[in-house]
Amino acid sequence: MRYFPPWLLLLGALTALGPLSIDMYLPSFPAISHSLGATPGSVQLTLASFFIGLAIGQAIYGPFSDRFGRKPPLYFGLTIYILATIGCIFVTQIDQLIALRFLQALGGCAGMVVSRAVVRDRCNVQEMAKAFSTLMLIMGLAPILAPIAGGWVTTTAGWRAIFAFQMLFALICLINVHFFFKETHDTQHSPALELGKVLKGYATLIRDKAFMRHALTGSLLMGGFFGYIAGSPYIIIELFGVPAEHFGWIFASNAAGFIISSQFNVRALKNHSTSKLLRRALYFPAFSGLSLFLLQVSGLLNFPLLLLGLFMFVTSMGFITPNTSAMALQHQSKQAGLASALLGSLQFGCATLAGLLMGLWHDNSALPLLTLLAACSAGAWRLNRSGPVTVAKV
Repeated sequence: MRYFPPWLLLLGALTALGPLSIDMYLPSFPAISHSLGATPGSVQLTLASFFIGLAIGQAIYGPFSDRFGRKPPLYFGLTIYILATIGCIFVTQIDQLIALRFLQALGGCAGMVVSRAVVRDRCNVQEMAKAFSTLMLIMGLAPILAPIAGGWVTTTAGWRAIFAFQMLFALICLINVHFFFKETHDTQHSPALELGKVLKGYATLIRDKAFMRHALTGSLLMGGFFGYIAGSPYIIIELFGVPAEHFGWIFASNAAGFIISSQFNVRALKNHSTSKLLRRALYFPAFSGLSLFLLQVSGLLNFPLLLLGLFMFVTSMGFITPNTSAMALQHQSKQAGLASALLGSLQFGCATLAGLLMGLWHDNSALPLLTLLAACSAGAWRLNRSGPVTVAKV
């Protein structure tokens, strides 16, 4: 499989809509707080509401994509996203922004579900891991460019212009879906969409120990990752006094590590199994998360050590996310949409809890974030060790 086939580039753009919607407005948190007269914690809840929308929406789009195909959910979801984003431009109260961010996520997550399902439609487990790594590269450009652009836009045009850009990006995605997206799922023999069958399908997946072990391993670390996204703007900008436009560069350097590691993963998969790479990669977030926590509680944490630890944690996600996703979906060809939806819902369910914790447990220190990173990393490491070891290539 080529690294950048056209179909994968389009899936990357659809998947990048989520990170773009998150990362681009992070540098504007203080500006939103001042403009709408909101507390830092309430502004962080706009991120938590987005995560809730992602978690709920993916559970809905999965069975719909299995029944009606991969393309119709994209039409519906992108339209909802565009309308909600227009609303975000004109809000006057923080409560309005929290609600519209939920709707924005409810629409935007269609691309995430469909992208994973299409990869499962077209690839075996090794090809899936490589395809997901390539998606990490494409969507990883959003965390690099979005905070930098967001900081610049906030400084020059105001935070509302950020949502105008997001709306235009979604519109471009919708146009490309209409003209270039090819259906990969045959719906001729798909069963009727019945609530009982959908719930039974989810129950079957939840009882699948292999699926749940890999899905929860990735989801715990996703919770830590989005806790970092929610908590780092306040820590870096407010506690350490870094200007918003400079925060974008710090955030981008971590995203660059994420991209580089995802591409190392592609090369490593030529000689190693996904499970072997995953077990080795899990040591990195466990070490960085625990180290940052111990440095914080001992009073030895400084800015360079914080940046180093966060870089190690984020970089490790480039190895972990593609492999946990591939291993969770490898035996789910008959219900790829449903499995993709549950995987995404678990990931962003953990992200939602992390965002809520960052918004509610706000004590003017780095302790909430670093406690979360340590707990999520340790939990993921222990969970993955509880399953059988597979070292042979699949």
